[in-house]
Amino acid sequence: MADLRNYQTRVATGARADAVIDEGLRAYMIRVYNLMALGLAITGLVGWGAFNFAVADGQLTAFGQLIYASAFRWVVILAPLALVFFMSFRIHTLSVSAAQTTFWVYAGLVGLSLSTIFLVYTGESIVRTFFITAASFGALSLWGYTTRRDLTGMGSFLFMGLIGLILASIVNIFLGSSALQFAISVIGVLVFAGLTAYDTQQIKEMYYEGDSTLVAGRKAIMGALRLYLDFINLFMFLLQFLGNRE
Repeated sequence: MADLRNYQTRVATGARADAVIDEGLRAYMIRVYNLMALGLAITGLVGWGAFNFAVADGQLTAFGQLIYASAFRWVVILAPLALVFFMSFRIHTLSVSAAQTTFWVYAGLVGLSLSTIFLVYTGESIVRTFFITAASFGALSLWGYTTRRDLTGMGSFLFMGLIGLILASIVNIFLGSSALQFAISVIGVLVFAGLTAYDTQQIKEMYYEGDSTLVAGRKAIMGALRLYLDFINLFMFLLQFLGNRE
């Protein structure tokens, strides 16, 4: 009887511990998704606002000339890349508030850089593509979160695909091939669809119930950044298929 009581106590204790871990993991993932969603909202608002300041009556304003038609446009294009590298290499030295602020600034810079899509595509097709991306992203991320399959091997393959995608995009800047651009778009959709599932699983596995508030906060921000990048890139590649040009 004593052994049975001890066994029952161990089972009950283990069940309570699992429940605490599950609750902590759920709160951690909700925080990741909330941060990502807020980053996307900032990007969208800044992009739409920049476009409205840059274009009036079908013509570029002085602000539009600055960010779209002058040498300063390279600052607009390259600033987000510089900031994402800064976050990646300095995240372990930043406070949670500093890392979060850096993420918001980065999201705003991406919005400024991507505001050019409103010059190229109709607003209706941009909105439609956004909702298609959101639905696809949600399904892929849910699969990555719930699957019992280890996606680590797929991650290595996707990383190689990403490197190839970057190199092909650089080459096509000089070639200007529509066929190569179509292939890049197809591969880009596939790569970032896979990365959405892979990154979700990796972010989930990063959770540790013993983390301090500081460490957990940094992990949540970096997780949000990874999913944010997956969403933005998936959206941009889908827009090349689904977007109606002005």
